[in-house]
Amino acid sequence: MLNKKVITDKTVLFALQEPTLHYIKVAPKSDEYLKVWVKEPTWLEVDKAMNTLMKIDAKNQDVEIDLNAMFRYMVENFITKTEPHLSAIDILRLTPYVGNQLKDILPNPLDDSQGDEGKNEE
Repeated sequence: MLNKKVITDKTVLFALQEPTLHYIKVAPKSDEYLKVWVKEPTWLEVDKAMNTLMKIDAKNQDVEIDLNAMFRYMVENFITKTEPHLSAIDILRLTPYVGNQLKDILPNPLDDSQGDEGKNEE
């Protein structure tokens, strides 16, 4: 068997407790920004986000993809605070310019589920 180094600092295994502050430009020619705090999800939260993405109808053997449901889940669960204060409903009403920047800073459950497959098979 190969000797593998065992982790000594278990805190690196856990999702960050403190949300990360991001600045989102409110318009292309504006010098104003929206402050958004985004928390790092746990692996269970990523799994829940993925479950909102796919609706499986076992009876009809259909799979429906609902990106809107996934983004709504992420807005409601991963954005901890905004300045100025915006409710989850307010965030869902943002302009495409602001919303696209928000999507860039939110965790991407699709990346997390595909990124490291096979990594531990050595």
